[in-house]
Amino acid sequence: MKIAVIGSGYVGLTQSVCLANLGNDCIGVDIDEKKVKTLNSGIIPIYEPGLKDLLEINLKEKRLYFTTDLKKAVRESEVIFICVGTPENDDGSVDMRYVWQAAEEIGKAMNGYKVIVDKSTVPVGTADKVKAIIKKAYNGNFDIVSNPEFLREGAAIKDFFNPSRVIVGTNSKKARKAMVSIYRAVERTESPIFVTDIKSAELIKYASNAFLATKISFINELSRFAEKVGADIKHVAKGMGLDERIGSRFLQAGIGYGGSCFPKDVKGIINTAKENNMQLKILEAADLVNDEQRAFVLEKAMKALQDNVKGKTVAIWGLAFKPKTDDMRDAPSITIIQGLQKRGAKINAFDPVAQENAKKVMPNIGYFSNPYDAAKDADLLIVVTEWDQFRELDKKRLKALMRQPNIVDARNVYDPKEARAAGFNYYPIGRK
Repeated sequence: MKIAVIGSGYVGLTQSVCLANLGNDCIGVDIDEKKVKTLNSGIIPIYEPGLKDLLEINLKEKRLYFTTDLKKAVRESEVIFICVGTPENDDGSVDMRYVWQAAEEIGKAMNGYKVIVDKSTVPVGTADKVKAIIKKAYNGNFDIVSNPEFLREGAAIKDFFNPSRVIVGTNSKKARKAMVSIYRAVERTESPIFVTDIKSAELIKYASNAFLATKISFINELSRFAEKVGADIKHVAKGMGLDERIGSRFLQAGIGYGGSCFPKDVKGIINTAKENNMQLKILEAADLVNDEQRAFVLEKAMKALQDNVKGKTVAIWGLAFKPKTDDMRDAPSITIIQGLQKRGAKINAFDPVAQENAKKVMPNIGYFSNPYDAAKDADLLIVVTEWDQFRELDKKRLKALMRQPNIVDARNVYDPKEARAAGFNYYPIGRK
């Protein structure tokens, strides 16, 4: 099938590369000429395991190329995926300008029946608006489909080829046939193609992310209670997770969620509810608890330094919002670092892959090539992102390097007994 993918950010790039790898002829579209040139040379602007290799293969096989010519891409394609950004406005609403712009340009370029697919995360009702925009410029037949993405950063390739489900929202038999044809190769008995109406498909994406974010906030708020009463949140979470109705995933107490999806999507659905004269009280609480959890970790850092932060050196291990990505969007590390800097601390940091992106956001901290150099002469170490290489630390080496042996473990990576036996003043989350 001939497919155009508008937008070559995280979602668009993964979508175009993986669809090409299934044997489709794909055209990736982006307004950034430099990015287009870079992608056509086989270089990707993001860190995502396995993506570069697939890009190179499909460029070589001529199943994929990138262009700034949206009109040409639309006219040569049967299916057009809209994968542009939908960032958060200051008031928590979703900035839809790029979706509307893409729809307008698609409408002007249309030369026959097409299936236009909303892949970006968008509020309920977006498909109706996209359809109306296209109709202003094109009076022929076309169909709109909602096909939300469920890619986890760091595991996007796996998630595309082994999805938990593929959601397709459409009222058209013709569009349904086209979408099932595209995704048939990745459908499994346990991961079906689920076809529903458009608005339900649009809401499924927001509902899924909002529920997972709520689960994270639940266990984080409970971690504070566990500390108060002397319980161990790791044991509590394990005991809860053994109940198959609850499950163990997303019950890891820590510093809260971040990234480009959960914070934005929770606020987005809250705002859409307000536009429909409704209040989503549970999600508002989840959002509030997430902010409070970062403050809770900052309070632990203050306690570890006996409320005397000015002039102290704090080492930060992990900057990306989660492991296996270089994404710094709404990363908890930013909140923690800026909070410590306001109190006069000097920050030394290490992250295996996110440092270049972190420098764009926080240019005024020290960056180091390995975790031990970052921890040298530190009065406090805060583990912010649970990269695997932090798990098996050389405790003797670390203690000898640090000025004061204080660790705030914001991800509960270490065993409290072992850390304290090694001579550290150890501050976990929700544990004795």
